[in-house]
Amino acid sequence: MQFEKIKGLIDAPFTPMHPDGSINLDIIPAYAALLARNGLKGVFINGSSGEGYMLTEEERKQLAEAWMKAAANVKTTKGEAFKVIVHVGSTCVKQSFRLARHAQEIGAWGIGAMATPFPKIGRVEELVKYCEEIACGAPALPFYFYHIPAFNGAFLSMLDFLKAAEERIPNLAGIKYTFESLYEYNRCRRYKDGKFDMLHGQDETILPCLAMGGAQGGIGGTTNYNGLCLTGIIEAWEAGNLERARELQNFSQDVIDVICHFRGNIVGGKRIMKLIGLDLGPNRTPFQNVTDEEEARLRQELEAINFFSRCNK
Repeated sequence: MQFEKIKGLIDAPFTPMHPDGSINLDIIPAYAALLARNGLKGVFINGSSGEGYMLTEEERKQLAEAWMKAAANVKTTKGEAFKVIVHVGSTCVKQSFRLARHAQEIGAWGIGAMATPFPKIGRVEELVKYCEEIACGAPALPFYFYHIPAFNGAFLSMLDFLKAAEERIPNLAGIKYTFESLYEYNRCRRYKDGKFDMLHGQDETILPCLAMGGAQGGIGGTTNYNGLCLTGIIEAWEAGNLERARELQNFSQDVIDVICHFRGNIVGGKRIMKLIGLDLGPNRTPFQNVTDEEEARLRQELEAINFFSRCNK
């Protein structure tokens, strides 16, 4: 099957929550509009940034439906349709199948799944079988494997995965590659003259992937609040302005350095959304929420790098 390859950056949104921890669907239209006007091409919902594994199946469906409604009312800065990709991975493959089927029923652009964290997947054959049973729930949609071994321990060769899966998963579109090996990323990108859509998944290394030639799309987490900078890297590269691209990449790393002081993007990044005017609420247990004291320090560290003059508006 042939699918459109993503060009530009897709955002991995946080799941908005009320103070009591219930999901907040009402804020999603404003969230979608913010992302669209800051250069993002769509969203990859219910993934790691969205605390997907801590949501109920019904909540995940409600979020998918809310994002689909919101996406219908916004366009990208280039006037394109705003894409909604639904992460459907879970520890229960039958639940993942149902979530995939639901995504297709509501008209989502695509689906994706990371490897289950339990039981840990230790062989490529196990991973292919897992993805095969999920992807067939939405046979008309592009399926992306979400490679993030730091979350699930599936430190497997992605090139071997592509070779083993391409004949068994007809709707396999590619991989969201969130791992440090740019060598392996590029091997997968070059496989069969670029057959698969290799979505770059680390905001801190966009420029190196562009420099290797061929990287066109990515899915990011810090794009929630720093999308202007990250999309700017691509724009500067395409314009031949390497110095500007380097400056933007370095700034994006400065931002990541800050969130690493506050338990990373899922916790610290979600609180940044409040600081830029879109309060998405708390994180779910077992995440430890940012305290008021930490929030003050977070603001100070961001001010020190002039973040608020450059962030998403």
